[in-house]
Order: sequence, then C-alpha cells, then structure tokens
Amino acid sequence: MNIFFLGAIALVAYIVQTFLGLKQIKNFNMVYGRMRRRGKVAIGRRPGKIASGTLLLFAVDTTGKIGEAEMMQGTSILARFKPRPQFIGLDIHELSADHPVLLKENKLTRQAAMNAQKVYLEVEKGNYQESQPVSPAMNVGLKVTMLKQAIQTKFTKRSV
Repeated sequence: MNIFFLGAIALVAYIVQTFLGLKQIKNFNMVYGRMRRRGKVAIGRRPGKIASGTLLLFAVDTTGKIGEAEMMQGTSILARFKPRPQFIGLDIHELSADHPVLLKENKLTRQAAMNAQKVYLEVEKGNYQESQPVSPAMNVGLKVTMLKQAIQTKFTKRSV
C-alpha cells in the first residue's frame, strides 16, 4: 500500500469523525436549550472508558418535579438523545438507587440518574464545585514527580 493512500484514509476518517462529533454536540445543545427554556436542567453523567457512556438530562421545575427527561447512551459518536418518559413526574429529591423506576433501568442509567440528583442537590444548596478529571498522561506525570520528590527527600541530609 502506498503511504499517501493510508494518509488519505486517515485524513478522511478524521474529517468524518469531526463532522459527526460536531453533529452530536449540536444535538446536545438543541436538547439542552429546549429543556433550559422550561426551567432548571439536571445533568447526570456516567462517562464510559470501555463500556458505553451515558448522559441523562432532566428538566426540573421549581418544585423539583421532572417535566422532561432525555438520555444519550452509547460508545460511538452516532449516539443521540432519546426521550425517557418513565422519569416524567418523579420528584428529583426522592430518587434513590432502589426507586422502582430506576430498578427497571440498566446500571449505567441508574448511575447517571443518581449523578444528576447529586449535582442538582449540590447546586440547590449552593456548594457545587466542578472537579476536573486528571488525564491518564497527566496522572503518570504527577506520579513521576511525586516519586522524584520522595527519592530526593530520602537522600537529603535533613531526612536522616
């Protein structure tokens, strides 16, 4: 095979992936915007590394009742939001891992719903802090730095 042919295939694959990724972001923005016009939106996520990821959006009114629910679940950029009518009418404050509606859902959906509730309650209390996950490469770098510092302190004169 010619190296230029392989490069062209890789370039086309990258362009297609970028295009489909942008369509997925546009789909999220459309669903989120529609829900946001109804009131607060609770977003629950269960990121997938190997298994499929799940994103669950609840449109919540001022009393905590879920007025609309949509979920995106999948491993590819082809995943789209789908309505989840079984959540409509539930009180987000009363959701629990053993709620009858959640027990009928798969594990990833239950985790995303519980995450949405947790984030919603933290925002409601006013003490929500977004945590930035550490990338695997950054995690290795941090561990190497910590190991280097541990070795340096072990061999300094003051540590004896």
